[in-house]
Amino acid sequence: MARILTLTLNPALDLAIRLDRLTPGEVNRTRETHLEAAGKGVNVARVLVALGHQVTVSGFLGADNDGPFLRAFEALGVDDAFLRVPGETRINAKLAEADGRVTDINGPGATIDAAAWQRLLDWLDARLANPERRPAAVVIAGSLPPGVSPAGLAELIAHLRGEGLPVWVDTSGTALGHAIAARPTAVKPNEHELAEWAGGPLDSPAARLQAALRLYAVGVEEALLSAGPEGVLWVSGRGAWQAVPPRLEVASTVGAGDTLLAALLHGVVEGHTPEQTLRLATALSAEAVRHVGVGNPRASDFPYLQQQTRVRRLNDVDTHAEGAIA
Repeated sequence: MARILTLTLNPALDLAIRLDRLTPGEVNRTRETHLEAAGKGVNVARVLVALGHQVTVSGFLGADNDGPFLRAFEALGVDDAFLRVPGETRINAKLAEADGRVTDINGPGATIDAAAWQRLLDWLDARLANPERRPAAVVIAGSLPPGVSPAGLAELIAHLRGEGLPVWVDTSGTALGHAIAARPTAVKPNEHELAEWAGGPLDSPAARLQAALRLYAVGVEEALLSAGPEGVLWVSGRGAWQAVPPRLEVASTVGAGDTLLAALLHGVVEGHTPEQTLRLATALSAEAVRHVGVGNPRASDFPYLQQQTRVRRLNDVDTHAEGAIA
């Protein structure tokens, strides 16, 4: 199994709330509440550990309320390399309704000044220079905290790529555009996030495929597009592949995308076939929507979920023509 580093620049304590229906302006009764140390990179780390990898987690944590993270990292068995900064880590509320609708209420996060950013860069360089600690891949996931610009993210990606490291990115908005321009190894937007970059709605299978092909054509080696129940598209040098998950009752979509990225990275670093990789990643992402949290590869019916996941190769990808299939 591989040594992997996840960077969560803007982590959060996630307050997950399940309720039948959110009615603004009135008292709402919850069915379940759950507070967990989170952030997209932390969620990715949970899945990678469950799949057997050695994971180091880093980024920025507020020093005043890092207790839940300390307990979570100890329980997970990950190497805690987060840099502590003054103040508190933000709390994000995620309200999941019975019909599958999720409302996120996210805080901005602690402000990261130039000195803290340089501390992270210096730590990364020291880690990469140590052959015994150097990761096989780096995952950068989540939003950017105040003080870290999209251009700074792009510079970080370019620096890591220049060091010969595979860099997998999951972010959105302006940060996603800058990240793509820096040519990371992989990105995993959902259809709404990629539509903003593509400049138009991705409201059909053909539109989603063309957008994923464009992403690959501009230099992203692993273009992974998630479209909820419509399935997953994966475009790489292995070809263009599609997977459709089994239909399941949705309790919460929080963590499903993080699960998808982590499981696909697992398959790639372990050298599994494209079909095996995409089947496991899609099925594990589907398992995640049944409950709050990330996918559980040890779920009793997980083999059945994999069997019910439909995977097919669309065609070879023409690496010489933008947006084309051979």
